[in-house]
Amino acid sequence: MPDDPEDSTSQVTKGSILDGPYWPEPVRVISAQVRDERIEIDAVGVRTERYYSSVQDLTDVKANVKVTARHAAPSFAGDPLHFRLAVEAQRIGLAYEYDPHFAISVSQIDPLPHQLEAVYDYVLPRPRLRFMLADDPGAGKTIMAGLALKELKYRGVVDRTLIVVPANLIAQ
Repeated sequence: MPDDPEDSTSQVTKGSILDGPYWPEPVRVISAQVRDERIEIDAVGVRTERYYSSVQDLTDVKANVKVTARHAAPSFAGDPLHFRLAVEAQRIGLAYEYDPHFAISVSQIDPLPHQLEAVYDYVLPRPRLRFMLADDPGAGKTIMAGLALKELKYRGVVDRTLIVVPANLIAQ
């Protein structure tokens, strides 16, 4: 291909987007080979992913084909902190599928066995989540409610929650 920067055939390279009368839609070039006074272009439609192969005269391509975008090599120059945060967010978003007690793993509590049983064996497996936690004072109802809500939040099941408590416990 000629080295003239104004020559559109020199811009027809792998990955560039072309628009012209030879294709019913813009196409992404798979390969382009110049042979004497002709150019063979193999391309894929941008919208339909349909394969197109054509052999055209160089002068026709120069006159009729417009290069709308050139292929740029992928850049890996992003911020590593943002990448790590995005990966961590994805991991947390999917963690409950691999860790059935995910809320415990990310909490700073040590629940008792009866609290785990109540939350993971009775509350979470039910299709309709309407429960009243009632137990003796000091049995860990707040921990059970917190675990259940945290687990449901991580699983994406709840957005809003109504907690009804006696007036003297609102501060807790």
